[in-house]
Amino acid sequence: MTLPSPRKIFTRGTYSESVRISEILRSETVGGALLLAATVVALVWANSPIAESYFALRDFRIGPEAWHLNLSLGGWASDGLLAIFFFVAGLELKREFVAGDLRNPARAVVPITAAVGGVILPALFFVVINFTAGPEILKGWAIPTATDIAFALAVLAVISTHLPSALRTFLLTLAVVDDLIAIAIIAVFYPGEMHFGFLALAALPLLAFTWLVQKRIHAWYFLLPLAFATWALVHASGVHATVAGVLLGFAVPVIRSAKNGGPDAGPGLAEHFEHLTRPVSAGIAVPLFAFFSAGVALGGVAGLKSAFTDTVAIGIVVALVLGKFVGVFGATWLVTKTTKAKLDDGLAWIDVAGLALLAGVGFTVSLLISELSFGDDSPHYSHAKVAILAGSLIAALLAAVVLRSRNRHYRKLAELESLDGDGDGIPDVFERTED
Repeated sequence: MTLPSPRKIFTRGTYSESVRISEILRSETVGGALLLAATVVALVWANSPIAESYFALRDFRIGPEAWHLNLSLGGWASDGLLAIFFFVAGLELKREFVAGDLRNPARAVVPITAAVGGVILPALFFVVINFTAGPEILKGWAIPTATDIAFALAVLAVISTHLPSALRTFLLTLAVVDDLIAIAIIAVFYPGEMHFGFLALAALPLLAFTWLVQKRIHAWYFLLPLAFATWALVHASGVHATVAGVLLGFAVPVIRSAKNGGPDAGPGLAEHFEHLTRPVSAGIAVPLFAFFSAGVALGGVAGLKSAFTDTVAIGIVVALVLGKFVGVFGATWLVTKTTKAKLDDGLAWIDVAGLALLAGVGFTVSLLISELSFGDDSPHYSHAKVAILAGSLIAALLAAVVLRSRNRHYRKLAELESLDGDGDGIPDVFERTED
């Protein structure tokens, strides 16, 4: 299939889409601050004189064994709470490609290509560095492939940058596509012991959930039990339970039915669910997961030295910082060369470089994959987590330097995007874009 060739990339979308994405990013920025706070608390507690109490809390088990749900609190966080995170990702991705600006293939090709490049190159960097280390080590190849949008936005908030709307849209879409690729990787390459009977049974509540939401029935007392049953059966099947979150998100319709006024009557059910669940995901689910996952005993100077002489840690740091940059920046550059496109007016390649560095902030999903790659008894387990923290921090600092250097220019673009000369409530630059 030949995609249309855009004359420019990183152009502004519609004003309504810009407003919606700004609201999403504000929510994720608050979530990012909570995520960072939870991470700091976990690290301090796990390396304090009362560290045993942290690990005892994380490993405390609760839940019915008969339903295969006797999990540790850390397990409930990674298998249960992150399903909410992936449900929101599924809603957002479907909405973008059904009713958002990215339903246009010419606009979608750039962030999708960048996301794919940002998955492949870090994986290759990790594999090259650990090529002779053996198959057990190579199981961690997917750890550096994900971008954490909440952490990235927290970085932007800290440095007080004023990214133009097109760059904000690109960053959000890249992260969401990244998450989708990550969940596909988890489903295919990191299954547990498979029980296909439970997987077949999971289709029943999933189909019932789908039928209800397609009928625009959104009563929680119908949908929540079906969603939980789907999640529990997928969990029991051996497929990672977060996959259920994405499937449930994809089931929700984006556009209003003709009976309810059609697409021009306002937001559909997917956007309604997103407004309800995104605060829970960003403000509760992801920070709690970070709290239970990021707490790793560093072991002082000797422990850090041991971690950073491990090729697993070296591979993760290099992949997050350099692999992500090369993948995202290189894929975006490749699109411009193969389609004869150019950057939109007011933007430069240094802006793309800043976002490519920021994409190296791989935290939430990277921590999840590290838990799936290495068992608790493996020294690589803690080394991988230390490397994720270090690599994400380095990528964040480098991105902050690059993007902060352009902040004066971004402020001028932000002022231009808020100028409403005719007073009709839509900034003039967006009216020209829509025309």
